[in-house]
Amino acid sequence: MQRSNELFSPRIEKDSLLRRNLPPFAAIRAFEAAARHLSVKDAAEELCLTPSAVSHQIKSLEEFLATGLFNRDGNRLTLTVTGRNYLGKLTGLLDTLDQTTRDAGNQKRELRVLCTPGFAARWLVPRLDQLEFGNEIRLRVSEGAPDTNFDRNDADVVIQWGESPVADVVTEPLMSSARYPVISPELKHREKVHHPTDLLRVTLLHDEVMDAWSEWFQAAGVGLPDLPRGPRFPNCEIATTAAERGQGVALAYDAMVRSTVASGSLVRLFKAVTLPVVIYSVAYPETHRDHDRIQVFRDWLFSQVSEDGDLARANGAAAE
Repeated sequence: MQRSNELFSPRIEKDSLLRRNLPPFAAIRAFEAAARHLSVKDAAEELCLTPSAVSHQIKSLEEFLATGLFNRDGNRLTLTVTGRNYLGKLTGLLDTLDQTTRDAGNQKRELRVLCTPGFAARWLVPRLDQLEFGNEIRLRVSEGAPDTNFDRNDADVVIQWGESPVADVVTEPLMSSARYPVISPELKHREKVHHPTDLLRVTLLHDEVMDAWSEWFQAAGVGLPDLPRGPRFPNCEIATTAAERGQGVALAYDAMVRSTVASGSLVRLFKAVTLPVVIYSVAYPETHRDHDRIQVFRDWLFSQVSEDGDLARANGAAAE
């Protein structure tokens, strides 16, 4: 019997050391709310309790701590020195607990990704079956530049056009690309486009975001008095779609149309390219930097882009 006690006594001692001296959580919440408001009534409204219930919880906490937390003068509350010090620690702990609880609940739900229609259709969707939880991605597309205000965009990750740092948001340049003209096979045959100067007599499709036709003609060694007129589109994706339909020649980003050119739906024209620029960045809240699914998705994006040779550099796009 003595041997048995010797065997178990270290375990009992260890358990007693690990036992936490924690007050009831309901009492903690009641005190913290009343201390912030310096009002039992306002704390009761915040916690959806009666004032008497809040007062009871505070009293039980004071009994647990064997010290007063409030000075009471009728309905007026002020914090004691102990109460003030206790509040200073508790608010941060409760905020951390709240965020940790939210993160834990979010680990297994769908990952909400907001991006441009072009990135979704031409790059992301064709690859999602290569992501372990690709079927759990809830994809939303933005009509304009995706909003990186995570308080209102209902997203976990934003694939942002370009790179525009925002306060409290992690923004990492993801993809860089050069541009070159693309045309439908039928239009190329019909217009007999064989030299860069031939583009001066066909319809050029322009986009309102970073239109770079002048830069491309310079790279191709063509002196350019005036660009040929042509329709203007809100972004390069719509211009590229118009080119697929034979409506003119678009200046497309290689990273976004490489597979389309390989399929034969579009034909690349000429070797000249513009200088590469960062076209997409990954953005997510700073507070979610350690969110498991965000990091797995982020790492997967970078690995895919790296395999394609389109990885953006921290100091901008690398020259091709």
